[in-house]
Amino acid sequence: MEKEKEKTECCKSNKWKNSNAGSNAGAGAVYCLGLIGAAIYYIQHATNFWDGVVGFLQALVWPAMLVYNLLESLNM
Repeated sequence: MEKEKEKTECCKSNKWKNSNAGSNAGAGAVYCLGLIGAAIYYIQHATNFWDGVVGFLQALVWPAMLVYNLLESLNM
């Protein structure tokens, strides 16, 4: 009887329930599309190989650059 009680307590405290599965999937999809779009943009505008490599690295961190430029323009 104690094992059943422990099992139900464990299930109640489980933070990975089915209702939460996929709640962040939309954010991941938006980031992935943004990554692909930014990589295409930066690589298209690259004049040599290393500019393309730097462009790809910039595409990985585009959300951070976006927030930085937004805060900078707002004088924060």
